[in-house]
Amino acid sequence: MVLKNGTQFMKRKHHITLVQIFARPVSGSVRWVDVEALFVGLGAEVSEREGSRVGVVLFGEVRVFHHPHPSPDTDKGAIASIRKWLESHGVKP
Repeated sequence: MVLKNGTQFMKRKHHITLVQIFARPVSGSVRWVDVEALFVGLGAEVSEREGSRVGVVLFGEVRVFHHPHPSPDTDKGAIASIRKWLESHGVKP
């Protein structure tokens, strides 16, 4: 969300998820439901696709991620990819 003066803010839970995504070394304990909630909080449309795929429309782009299973945690490779994508669009904790 953006205030009139251009300052951006987000829910605390989304900020915590963002901090986890940008942590070094890459965290292997970021829950997928939290990542999805962050995407939605940033204005994304999230849709279930075939199999375990999840489509995310954000920043005018479509990205497809794999919903982790059976573990609720997102793998490190996906977290690194998400971090790079968010960073390329100016999203930082």
